[in-house]
Amino acid sequence: MKTIRWGIIGCGNVTEVKSGPGFQKARGSELVAVMRRNGKLAEEYAQRHGVPRWYDDAESLIHDKDVDAVYIATPPSSHKEYAIAVARAGKPVYVEKPMALNYSECQEIIQVCEEAKVPLFTAYYRRALPRFLKLKSLLDEGQIGDIRGVNLRLYQKPSESDQKGLKQWRVDPTIAGGGYFFDLGSHMIDLLQYLLGPIGAAVGFSSNQGKLYAAEDIVSAAFTFENGAHGVGLWSFSADENLDSTEIIGSRGKISYSTFLELPITLERDGSVQRFDIPHPEHVQQPLIQNIVDELLGIGESPSTGKTGAMTNWVMDKMLRRV
Repeated sequence: MKTIRWGIIGCGNVTEVKSGPGFQKARGSELVAVMRRNGKLAEEYAQRHGVPRWYDDAESLIHDKDVDAVYIATPPSSHKEYAIAVARAGKPVYVEKPMALNYSECQEIIQVCEEAKVPLFTAYYRRALPRFLKLKSLLDEGQIGDIRGVNLRLYQKPSESDQKGLKQWRVDPTIAGGGYFFDLGSHMIDLLQYLLGPIGAAVGFSSNQGKLYAAEDIVSAAFTFENGAHGVGLWSFSADENLDSTEIIGSRGKISYSTFLELPITLERDGSVQRFDIPHPEHVQQPLIQNIVDELLGIGESPSTGKTGAMTNWVMDKMLRRV
């Protein structure tokens, strides 16, 4: 079996446990190079994780002849630049979520990848986690009948850093594309589209209630799926409680789950309640990385692509009234 040799652009915190080791542990996969603008930090990462080469500029990693595919783990503001550079070098692209600052940038990335005839994947790794594969199987089996609607709620208390006014790139729209809604809400929206199919229409309202940073801190939205189901969502990041809850209502029952907390999936129907407690793996991106490696080797298929990632950006742009 051929081995896919990976390079990482942006070996920051997200790559320490969530993703980086997954490239080394997946079958048919190897992590051979990492890049960070701070060369000392790149070198330390390489030594810590047993990676043979490190760089402090992206072009050197992209054009390394021993790198077959590139994972872009930088903030969204540089996703388009790096993804296009990787594609033009003729190498598969795996980009962190959200895929770009907006849907328009996503379309540019897709176009260049198609012209270069290289695969494009987005890091919505919940599409490959065993917990959510079980959830999808329950829905596909018709355990709650026909899907009628969805109720999304994500409330968070302001972090200490935000209360102190410390700079956080995740709430700088010029770097992140939006606030925590872009960072966290994107996972929730993408997962729903994986579970129930594409969202066909969406409208929303957003504002900054807490005035702790430049980005929006509350988003409310209504949306409909192409299959006819309806949905509503409320994301508040200046609330007085923490809550992570999604309910999928069907004609014969209801399924409840948490997107971010490791709480059991709850299935309610016919007066009974079933709970499914399925732990996440140590490296949560590893199952999706395995899917991507398998596709690149011609023995599988990834559930998360550039086109599915772009659809999540389209929905968020609609909810924020940008398109």
